[in-house]
Amino acid sequence: MSTDVPEKTAGRIGRPTDEAKRDAVINAASAMFFDVGFAATAIEQVAAKAGVSKVTVYNHFGDKRGLFIATVERECEKMRRHMTLDLTQVGDLRDRLLALGEAMSAFLGRPEMTRFELRIAAETEHAPEIGRSFLDAGPRNMRAEFAAMLRHEVECGRLNIEDLPLAAEQFVSMCKGFGDLERRFGAGRDDERDRERIEGAVDVFLKVYGT
Repeated sequence: MSTDVPEKTAGRIGRPTDEAKRDAVINAASAMFFDVGFAATAIEQVAAKAGVSKVTVYNHFGDKRGLFIATVERECEKMRRHMTLDLTQVGDLRDRLLALGEAMSAFLGRPEMTRFELRIAAETEHAPEIGRSFLDAGPRNMRAEFAAMLRHEVECGRLNIEDLPLAAEQFVSMCKGFGDLERRFGAGRDDERDRERIEGAVDVFLKVYGT
């Protein structure tokens, strides 16, 4: 039976309708890609789940690889919104770094985030552009935002850092620590150890870069 069924529409045709269709397709694709993987997901299935024709999917995303990249970029956008850094924030720097480390650990330590990253790693083996898209939209973008926050602290005289991107990487790596590796291989979260790890990361960071 053909999957080119009439599409669900609301109101007159125009940009809002197109955006709604695109969102519905990405939501449907995200659920399928990260539940069953890239190879087992068919455009026809995504279209049916989203309530659109497969022609609409192809028109918006080109092919299945383009659709997968769009879902990666959507998840990275969620990550950026969750980890938004306010350069105007005031208060004790140690407390703010602790809060940042805890928010980052809680977000990246979610089981769905672990599955998300493992799926991307698996697909990158066959399509390197997927890995590049993820790195550019997610980790590299977040590193740049964190480096901008650190630059603000340097300009205010609270930190002394020459290589801002490197310092940002060091802080994130210390906060994630061995727990991040353990979660990738099926271990559960240890909230107490995570807290100790983050506190240690902040203390080391301030000892090295504090003024």
